[in-house]
Amino acid sequence: MPSHAQLSELLDPASTVLLTVECQQGVVGPDSALPELAREARSSGALRNVARLVAAAHHGGVQVIHAVAERRPDGRGASRNARLFRAAERLPVRQLAGSTAVRVAPPIEVTEEDIVVRRLHGLSPVHGTEVDALLRNLGCRTLVVSGVSANVAIPNAVFDAVNLGYTAVVPADAVAGVPAEYTPAMIRHTLALVATVATTDEVLGCLERPRRRG
Repeated sequence: MPSHAQLSELLDPASTVLLTVECQQGVVGPDSALPELAREARSSGALRNVARLVAAAHHGGVQVIHAVAERRPDGRGASRNARLFRAAERLPVRQLAGSTAVRVAPPIEVTEEDIVVRRLHGLSPVHGTEVDALLRNLGCRTLVVSGVSANVAIPNAVFDAVNLGYTAVVPADAVAGVPAEYTPAMIRHTLALVATVATTDEVLGCLERPRRRG
């Protein structure tokens, strides 16, 4: 784990962005298309920790971007080149554009200053979306990655961020995947090689400094 001084240096509010990944009602809500993942996100405290990070970011002047995965009702443009995509088409809850399923899930609060980026294809919330251009326009140097899932979208986001030149910070207890034991193993043996891994409380200790974006 980094020292407080090291983490504070990385998490300058003027150059830090908090990314929440697929924290939408159809994924982590009570009526999720993926109930096992939804249960894990809630029972582990990961979703609650994402909400805490978002609240601190709002208070501290850190930009928040919510990455949401959705599909058109007619399926146009959706990826079908992997088992995961084909299985999603058969789920009873579909992440349809404009539906409740693609709204950011409580207890996360979305403000007018937040940016919501919606993607219709692929696995990554960063590659192939508006996120990179938005981060550059925002002057981002450090991207805090939180949400679900540790199985696919979170590692995608971290790898993409690093490949694009950003420093990635992962609050390990604000990330969830299935089975439960997979998440800490993946973070320790994979993400820790390319990102700064911390706890939510450690990140909060930096984000809650009395400074605001100028």
